[in-house]
Amino acid sequence: MKRPAIILIYLTLLTSLSFGQSQSQVDSLLTALYDTKKSKDISTQKEATQIISFGDKVLPLLTKLFSDNTPTEINSECQGLKLTKGEVAIILADRIEIMPYALLTHIQNCSLEFCNDNPNLIEYYLNAIRRDGVEKFQNRYTDWLDSKDRKQWNPYLTNNKIKLK
Repeated sequence: MKRPAIILIYLTLLTSLSFGQSQSQVDSLLTALYDTKKSKDISTQKEATQIISFGDKVLPLLTKLFSDNTPTEINSECQGLKLTKGEVAIILADRIEIMPYALLTHIQNCSLEFCNDNPNLIEYYLNAIRRDGVEKFQNRYTDWLDSKDRKQWNPYLTNNKIKLK
C-alpha cells in the first residue's frame, strides 16, 4: 500500500520538475538577452526562442517582471529609447501570445501602424505604457491572463499558424 503512494508522489514531483519552468531559469535566459543591441532582434536570439518555446505556461513568470525598470543596453529604434528589463519581458510575452492592445493600453490603433521592420508589435505601445504606468499595464495583463475572455480571444494577427476552412 505504501509503495503505490510513494511512486505516485515521486512521479508527481518528477513531472512538475521536468515540465515546469522556474523563475531562475527564465531569469537566466533573460539575462543573456540583455546584451542584444537592437530590440527588433530580440525574438531571433537563442534564449528568446527557448523562452517562447515554453508557451503560455511561462506567461505568469514573465508578468512578474513587467515592472522591472532596470535599464538594458537594448535600443528601441521604433521608440528612440533604451528598453528596461520589464519591457523585454513584455515583448516576449506578446511574442508567445499576442495581446489585446486596445484593452490593455486603452489605445485604439485604428490604422494598425506599428514599428517598421519590427516584429515586436507591442513595442509601438511602450511609450504609452510608460506614460500610464507599467504597474497599471501589469495589473490589466494579469487580469487578462486570468479572464474567461482570454480563452475566446482569437485575433486576426497571431503568432501561431491559423488553418482557414
